[in-house]
Amino acid sequence: MRPRTNPERTTVMSKKITTTTPPATYNKEQGWHHNTALGCDLKTILSSDRIMKVEKEYQGILRRDVNIDEFHYDEHYTFVETVPQTAGKRNPHVFDGKYITVTRRDNGSLRLNFKELPKGADFNLERFALGVYNEICMALYGLVEEE
Repeated sequence: MRPRTNPERTTVMSKKITTTTPPATYNKEQGWHHNTALGCDLKTILSSDRIMKVEKEYQGILRRDVNIDEFHYDEHYTFVETVPQTAGKRNPHVFDGKYITVTRRDNGSLRLNFKELPKGADFNLERFALGVYNEICMALYGLVEEE
């Protein structure tokens, strides 16, 4: 084995990775393939933390960098944390009224969405239309520039 130059930068994975769901290629007769890599170097590239925290689970890709046939060197692995694609809310509401909502799309355009039509004996079409008109005016007052 070669000596480690920076022992404070070496990360040791001490927690056993377990799951209750078998992979797609799971074979009941064989089971999981258990392997232990002793004396290896693990480089982590994280986006959420500066260094790995104890007992925190990270999602990402673990890659074996070099295939070592002889035992003169330690194996080297790299773990790259993946970021979920849905980092923020997809179409945030910019106005939420009684009759309509206004959402802003990713490209900056505005979309008017009607809420469920009120039902009942006291429903008045003219009052509903006037309420929708008033809410559209209130919602778009500061959002749309006048020419």
